[in-house]
Amino acid sequence: MSRIVNIDVVDLRVPTSDTLLGSDPFHKKPNYSSILTTLTTDDGLVGTSVNFTAGAGNDWIAYGVRDLAQLTMGQDLEDFAADPGAFYKLLIDHHQLRWLADGVARMAIGSIINAMWDLWAKKEGKPLWQLLVDLAPEKIVQSIDWRYLRDVLTPEEALEILQKGQDGRADRQAHFSKRGPKAYSTAGWLGLTDQQIADTINEMKTFGFDCFKMKVGQDLQHDRERLRFIRKTIGDDALMMLDANQIWGVDEAIAYMEQLAEFRPHWIEEPTARDDVFGYRKIAEALAPHGIGVACGEQVPSPVIFKQLLQSQAIKFCQIDATRLGGVNDVLAVILMAAKHQTLVCPHGGGIGLCNMICHYALWDQIAIAAHSDGQVVEYLNFLQDGVFNDPIRVADGCYITPTQPGWNLEMHPDFVAGHTYPSGAVWQGREDSGAITFLA
Repeated sequence: MSRIVNIDVVDLRVPTSDTLLGSDPFHKKPNYSSILTTLTTDDGLVGTSVNFTAGAGNDWIAYGVRDLAQLTMGQDLEDFAADPGAFYKLLIDHHQLRWLADGVARMAIGSIINAMWDLWAKKEGKPLWQLLVDLAPEKIVQSIDWRYLRDVLTPEEALEILQKGQDGRADRQAHFSKRGPKAYSTAGWLGLTDQQIADTINEMKTFGFDCFKMKVGQDLQHDRERLRFIRKTIGDDALMMLDANQIWGVDEAIAYMEQLAEFRPHWIEEPTARDDVFGYRKIAEALAPHGIGVACGEQVPSPVIFKQLLQSQAIKFCQIDATRLGGVNDVLAVILMAAKHQTLVCPHGGGIGLCNMICHYALWDQIAIAAHSDGQVVEYLNFLQDGVFNDPIRVADGCYITPTQPGWNLEMHPDFVAGHTYPSGAVWQGREDSGAITFLA
């Protein structure tokens, strides 16, 4: 028996508004932040999760996780492993909470769910990706809530995809034990100078990177000048991805991107509102003749919106996020739907801990679901790793280094946690207001 006997929730915030790392058209001075959740069992096992936000929204997630803790205390890990879908439904369908729908509520639920999966993987002594790869296809299917998805993907179809993924699995797993998923570097934050961006590009080139992402959308002429500089810096053969963080309306996105087509962007990410399925389809159809794909997913609030985006062929690149949805259970469903629609899964990373988590999903997808590595790239940020995590994510030869520690491997340095806890940490003393909702760009 492994029963939950303690739940700890910590509000961590980093004043990245000082450096403008992470800046984009909407988040001009973000403070990268994360809710750190730990579940402790009566036999001493500790499950960990993080949930990324860009600042004061941490308050909202933290309250939700603490409230959900009342339903989590006393839960038996063995019961969870026997039926992961049942615990998921306990939280997602709670009659006192369901009215809140998606968004913050689903993110808070995901914090608990992801920590439970971390406990399970640690109990098995496996990295999270390995746990998923080793699970019987029937167990994966059992973990998913099919109510609103079966019109696009049935459990039987999912089982067929999973069973097909068993062919050649051992060879793919052996490959990934030596070299992880291919990565791309987000280098072009909007608030940085050209020289700062060039420095990051050149640093990442030394790690073998040949794919780079830039933020756009604040000013067309500035974007054109910057992309001309960046294309020269990365070279003609490198992939360039662009990200607008939902700054445009639909027609504006099309007109704007037509002005950037000469720089040969591989994709435009989040060109419009996160849930505008028809808008995404219109943009995708208009930009296809220019060879520009459409990507989104980091702020898509539910598997149902993903279902619609995939079903309508509105996106070419499915950017699952590790903490936006209701935890592992939701993400499994999205990856399987993407496989049915032959859409590349290119996970969204960054923040605090997202890169550490998404490589597990990329590994599961490329080993056991898509069962190939043709065109998938995984986001990587070169900050908030060293000095934050006990075992930071590493990259080499343009790829993630495959995690080997049990679970998500999200354990943090105690000094970092103590120093960045808001508002009591040393980093925030005398500047608490710049971490609050009243702090404006």
